[in-house]
Amino acid sequence: MIRTLTDTNPAREPLRVSFEFFPPKSEAMATRLWDTIQRLEPMAPDFVSVTYGAGGTTRERTHDTVRRIVKETSLRPAAHLTCVGATKAEVLAVAEDYWQAGVKHIVALRGDPPAGMGATFEPHPGGFLDSV
Repeated sequence: MIRTLTDTNPAREPLRVSFEFFPPKSEAMATRLWDTIQRLEPMAPDFVSVTYGAGGTTRERTHDTVRRIVKETSLRPAAHLTCVGATKAEVLAVAEDYWQAGVKHIVALRGDPPAGMGATFEPHPGGFLDSV
């Protein structure tokens, strides 16, 4: 029998849990990730998130993974969305794409500076300074 994470002892508060996934870098990793997602789904986490790589390097793989979670599972994804390396219009287009795909929860982040930029963050010209 599989118990969900919301099964509780009446004397305790329910356990709240989420899982965070990293987007796959290869087809073999995508298969392994998807196997993992399917194994974790019966645990009924409150939500799952999918990260961006540093500097937004996995942006498309993140979006593809989130859209697949929405389409093929009962999980509630909270998609990471960073403003690194993108204009305001591009960031808003990603948010709109998520909304149209059924993603209603977004983890909005400034994001890490791209490699070689150093510790000082400089927004993309025409981009957001941060997630506020």
